[in-house]
Amino acid sequence: MPEGLDGLRLDAALSRLFGLSRTAAATVIDNGGATLDGRVRSKSDRVLAGSVLDVELPGAAPVTFAPPQVVEGLRIVHEDDSIIVVDKPVGVAAHPSGSWDGPTVIGGLVAAGHRVSTSGAEERQGVVHRLDVGTSGLMVVAKSEHAYSVLKDAFRERTVDKRYHTLVQGHPDPMTGTVDAPIDRHPSADYKFAVVAGGRDSVTHYETIEAFRHATLLEIHLETGRTHQIRVHMSALKHPCVGDTAYGADPTLAKKLGLERQWLHAVRLSFAHPEGGRWVSFDSPYPTDLQRALDAIAGMS
Repeated sequence: MPEGLDGLRLDAALSRLFGLSRTAAATVIDNGGATLDGRVRSKSDRVLAGSVLDVELPGAAPVTFAPPQVVEGLRIVHEDDSIIVVDKPVGVAAHPSGSWDGPTVIGGLVAAGHRVSTSGAEERQGVVHRLDVGTSGLMVVAKSEHAYSVLKDAFRERTVDKRYHTLVQGHPDPMTGTVDAPIDRHPSADYKFAVVAGGRDSVTHYETIEAFRHATLLEIHLETGRTHQIRVHMSALKHPCVGDTAYGADPTLAKKLGLERQWLHAVRLSFAHPEGGRWVSFDSPYPTDLQRALDAIAGMS
């Protein structure tokens, strides 16, 4: 058993090791598919470094993905022989998955006749980083195999500069700061993430752009790129992203602002171009729904 899993619940350890949901991991354990040191254990038992873990995973059912479809509102910001930079609209996933049959960035690009790298898992070819379905803004997709390799390394080594703007409830104190708190799957809700002891290291820097009566507009600089990282860290500060009801935002305020998703947008993406290494930077304006909500919150101040 890897030392990094020492002390975790067995279901959490399986989830981390095999990329399973906590529910799927618990099912494997409940069906006797996991033993520690030769003994069947319960999902709540703790694992210890050095223990021997044997796991028998059930055969996976075939997964089918929705065919590529043109994505309305997917804007090409830049394209060359190596990369495509897109401005992703809300309601679009980065790539197909067994749990998502809606529009995707990769499907939209392929349907529109763009070439993407064949590197990576079949459904994630060309994808070097992701944005949540409910988050809009800039993504880069690799077209060449060389670009895929270089960009994957750049994201892994944290040399890519990712900037987001988010409108959060209330007024963070201090107005500029850093959240350094580990993130992992929520202990009781598979679709969410949370600050969890023993989770993956996660670092978020924030700076106030403008404070309003009921909310604050922040610029976010991510060192790491964990799933839901900004949403989780802002919620942990007790200042959730406006409209992000899954992470504790006030639904009444969201309704007043006409928001049906979190106020979060990837406004700038900068990195060394995979061909030649020149530094490139791309920007995205706020989409209509976020700008309208921002104007409304300013009018309430």
